[in-house]
Amino acid sequence: MQRFQLPFPIRRLGSLVGLALGAVALLGGCAIHPPDHQNQQVVNRGEGKDEWWRSLPRPAWQAFEKIDQSQDWFEVYRVRPGVLAIYEPGQFEEVISYLVLGDERALLFDTGLGIGDMARLVGELTDLPLTVVNSHSHYDHIGGNHAFDTVLSPATDYTIARAEGLAHEEVAEFVGPGWIWKSTPTGFAPESYAIRPFSIRRTLTDGERLDLGGRVLEVLLTPGHAPDALCLLDRANGLLFVGDTFYLAPLYTHLEGSDFDRYLETTRRLATLEPQVEWLLPGHNVPLVESHYLLRLRDAFERIAGGMEPSVISDGNREFRFDGFSVITK
Repeated sequence: MQRFQLPFPIRRLGSLVGLALGAVALLGGCAIHPPDHQNQQVVNRGEGKDEWWRSLPRPAWQAFEKIDQSQDWFEVYRVRPGVLAIYEPGQFEEVISYLVLGDERALLFDTGLGIGDMARLVGELTDLPLTVVNSHSHYDHIGGNHAFDTVLSPATDYTIARAEGLAHEEVAEFVGPGWIWKSTPTGFAPESYAIRPFSIRRTLTDGERLDLGGRVLEVLLTPGHAPDALCLLDRANGLLFVGDTFYLAPLYTHLEGSDFDRYLETTRRLATLEPQVEWLLPGHNVPLVESHYLLRLRDAFERIAGGMEPSVISDGNREFRFDGFSVITK
C-alpha cells in the first residue's frame, strides 16, 4: 500500500523507528536490514512509497482496545463488538485480517501473510468452531489458509489456481529488502518463503448468508481488484468488510487479474449500500473507514472512465488521486 504523508510529529517518530531497526533486528527471528533511503525495491505500488515505514505507528489504532496475545509479529485490536482486527504492520502491505465472533461460530476474514502463526493466534483468541473466508486470493490474504480445515471460496479459476500455492520465486520480492522493517518471528526464513497450498471445503455464491449464531454475514461477490474479490455485509451492525476493494491508499486495478471495468461495476453496486452501512473494514492500514467513501469510490471510478487525466505516472502506470485515496490503472 502506498502511504500518504502524515504530520511532522509522526514523521519524526518514523525516523526514530528507522534508526532503531538494526537493534530491533537482533531481538530474534530473521535479521532485517534497514531499507535504503529511496526504497526503490518497492515498485508498481504508486508514487510516494519511499520510506513507507515513516507512517508508523498509525494514530487511528490508538482508538481501539489492544488484545494481548503471544506473537510480536501481530497486533490485535477490538474494533467493534465481536470484531477483532489482526494487524501485521511489519511488512509493506500492513495487511489486516478480521476475526468475527458469533454465539456459535467464528469467521476469519483473511489469514494474512503467512509470516506469523495465524492458527496459533486465532486459537488464543477464540475456541469457537472456525470458518475462513478470503476477501480475495492475493498472497498477503491467504498466507495462513493452509493451517485451517474449513476454507470457503468463490468458484473461480483464479481461486482454484491460487489454492495450489505460490512458489518462493513468485513471492520472494515481498519479503525482500524494502518490504519488511521489523524483526520476523524466530524460525521464519525469507529465502524459503512461499504460500503453501490449501484445500477449499466448498464454494461461495453471491448473496449467500453465513450464520455465526446471533450474527449473519452476507456474501457479496465484488470482482475488480481480483477476479475472486468479495465483501461481507453485516446488515444488523452496519458493517461492510471490504478487503482490498477499498482502503485509504492507492487502489490497484493494474495487477495481473485486475479488471477496471468490473471494478467500476462493483463500485456502483456498493454505493447503493451506503445508506445501510456505518463502517467499512478494509484489508490494509486502518480498520474502520466511514461508509461515505463508498460514494466517493464510485464517483472516482466514474471520473476515470469518463476520461479524467492521471495525476501522475508512477512505475509506468497511471495514478489518479482523490481525497484520501488514489486509483492506479495500467
